[in-house]
Amino acid sequence: VYLETYGCQMNVSDTEVAWAILQKSGYARTKELAEAGFSWLPREKAEQAIWNRLQHLKALKARRPPARAPLRIGILGCMAERLKEEILHREKLVDVVAGPDAYRDLPRLLAVAESGQQAANVLLSLDETYADILPVQTSAGGTTAFVSIMRGCDNMCSYCIVPFTRGRERSRPIASILQEVRMLSDQGVKEVTLLGQNVNSFRDLSEVQFQSVAAPGLSRGFSTVYKAKQGGLRFAHLLDQVSRIDPEMRIRFTSPHPKDFPDEVLQLIQERHNICKQLHLPAQSGSTRVLEAMRRGYTREAYLELVHHVRDSIPGVSLSSDFIAGFCGETEEDHQQTVSLLREVRYNVGFLFAYSMRQKTRAHHRLQDDVPADVKKRRLEQLIATFREEAARANTALVGQTQLVLVEGPSKRSASELCGRNDGNIKVIFPDTELEDAAECGAPGRAQPGDYVMVKVTSASSQTLRGVPLCRTTLSRAAASH
Repeated sequence: VYLETYGCQMNVSDTEVAWAILQKSGYARTKELAEAGFSWLPREKAEQAIWNRLQHLKALKARRPPARAPLRIGILGCMAERLKEEILHREKLVDVVAGPDAYRDLPRLLAVAESGQQAANVLLSLDETYADILPVQTSAGGTTAFVSIMRGCDNMCSYCIVPFTRGRERSRPIASILQEVRMLSDQGVKEVTLLGQNVNSFRDLSEVQFQSVAAPGLSRGFSTVYKAKQGGLRFAHLLDQVSRIDPEMRIRFTSPHPKDFPDEVLQLIQERHNICKQLHLPAQSGSTRVLEAMRRGYTREAYLELVHHVRDSIPGVSLSSDFIAGFCGETEEDHQQTVSLLREVRYNVGFLFAYSMRQKTRAHHRLQDDVPADVKKRRLEQLIATFREEAARANTALVGQTQLVLVEGPSKRSASELCGRNDGNIKVIFPDTELEDAAECGAPGRAQPGDYVMVKVTSASSQTLRGVPLCRTTLSRAAASH
């Protein structure tokens, strides 16, 4: 099998699950498309690109010598679920279609395809979490890894397709998550990101004694479309347990919803040296009117109050966010309120997009995509420019400070420089030179991927910090000396 992954981090995680299942069924993996019997495209975004790629694969299929087994093509993930009919019937390009909850069925689907028929399974599940499948890590380097803790989403934001393509929220049992994190720690992974569509509404119901626990309250000024759910072990408990596994392993999580930030989560982040002081707080818009149309469950004021509370609770926290430009009915005044929110909060990292309507969403049924494409483009450009200006200011404030950097590997632009990330998830670039070991447990040497290095920041841009390396160290030692 040959696998290509596009789109969001959930798709990367899905690839690892699907590959673990195929591997157990006796499949081998190739990096050369020409060697493959099956070509899989797990995918979500930029649909035109996938249709173009399918045409290319169709041509390869046609050119394959008759003596060789025919090439079969499959699509996994959200797009498979959403566009099953179109994918199967459009020029008969695809042999197998598997939705996000159907990966266990892949061996059967492939067997059907081998007989020359098309095969599809896009059924959504109320309980599939792939808890018993330890994903095969496919990311290069092995310094960082993503661990999926839950699937689906119940929030029903009006622009979002996820509840319809990935189904309802269900969480993996904590025991299976801890097993996976321990395994990664044993493999030498130094940073784990807990992954889910709405991680902080995690709720493990597998342990009977916790089934009647009261639901935690929402952040102040926030509401939700679904009823409070009783019972289960919550995200604060999971975060506590995961952070105890390996004091030398950094823990991050994404993506949370701003409504689910109980104080015990903020307190844990502040207390534990290995939980990164970095939070993703997706705002989407700075206008209360637009937030209401998006069904986000909060006002601009409630969101800002949460930001201030987070900054009071976790001094020096780094914040990232998502924004959508040109949502249905967005006026110039609404847009300017988003610009002013970007200025007021001053995020370190931002993910900004022009609105693109998706079928099946509430917006598709109830709202009009009435902001012209050129206006969306202009507004998006203004948001990006504002974000970069403010991020550059935030990052410039770090010049002169020392930052603990987890080395990921050589810089893309220069083999004589190394690249890594600080606690706030900002990229840091520094020269690859001989370094003393502050822990005095090793001779001077060059830093390797997976090493922690103290770097004094000398310059900053909106995306990157640059600095001079001082010494190699450990996560625990760096925390103790601060």
